[in-house]
Formats: sequence, structure tokens, C-alpha cells
Amino acid sequence: MRFASPILRNQEAVSLNQETVTEQKMSNSSDIHTPLPEDRDPILRLVPMPTDTNYAGDVFGGWIMAQVDIAGSLPAIRRARGRVATVAVNSFVFKQPVFVGDVVSFYASIVKVGRTSITVDVAVYAQRGLRQGGDEICIKVTEAVLTYVAVDENRRPRVVPQE
Repeated sequence: MRFASPILRNQEAVSLNQETVTEQKMSNSSDIHTPLPEDRDPILRLVPMPTDTNYAGDVFGGWIMAQVDIAGSLPAIRRARGRVATVAVNSFVFKQPVFVGDVVSFYASIVKVGRTSITVDVAVYAQRGLRQGGDEICIKVTEAVLTYVAVDENRRPRVVPQE
């Protein structure tokens, strides 16, 4: 195939590379039929509704991101003993789509505490088949790492208290 211009060739190459990366991330078979973590309880559990979907009918990625931020903030608030602010989304991977009716469970754990910051790992699982009466499957749908900063009443960074 001949390309009309080098720009088109570069755009197509980028598009192909992005598709390959997306396919690799979205089709990780080790995340399908994954049991929920048994050693801890979810910090948040929700069922997405039709209003939470994008144009294709999948749950909108922004909805998942918002819930991940809330779930990650809860252990950070507890550890900081007060208000925190999200300062970074260090990583965020959508591994599988989420659908209306899935029972979505968010598990969050602190991975690092700095002087004013707290880094939290959030894993998200979707349970399917609960409403249809069929076989239930569980899929790891999202992984994220976020950093929060403890803030005072003036929204200025403050030291995270010792445990």
C-alpha cells in the first residue's frame, strides 16, 4: 500500500502500535476467572447503571476512574487521619471492560507513606452472572496506583502522622 504522505504513514504506524498495545493489555487471560482477594474486604462495592455507559454500551472509563479515586482516598484518609488531595495518578490500566449489572469491587492498600504523601494501589474486579442466574465469573478489570497528599484546613500539605 502506498501512502499519500509521510504524515499519513506515521499516523497509521502509531494507530497500529496503539491497537497492538491495547490488544495486549485488554486480553491478558490471567485476569479472567480471577477469584476475589480472600484476605481482605473490598473498600467499595458498586453496580454500574445504564447512565454510567459510553456510546458503545460499556461502562464509561471516567466512571471507573472516579470510583478508583474514591476507593484509593479512603485508606489514605484513614492513614493521614484527615483530609487528603489526589496529586498523581501514577499508573492506570483498563484490563477488561465493565458492563451494566456487573458487581464491581474495589480493593485498596497503602504501598508507601512519605513525609506528606501516601501512595495507594487499587485493584478492581467485576463479578458477572450474578443477576442472570448463570455461572458467576470474576475478572480483574482495572489496576491503578495513585498518590495523595495530606492537607490541612487551608489545603496546604501537612506531615502524615506516625502510626
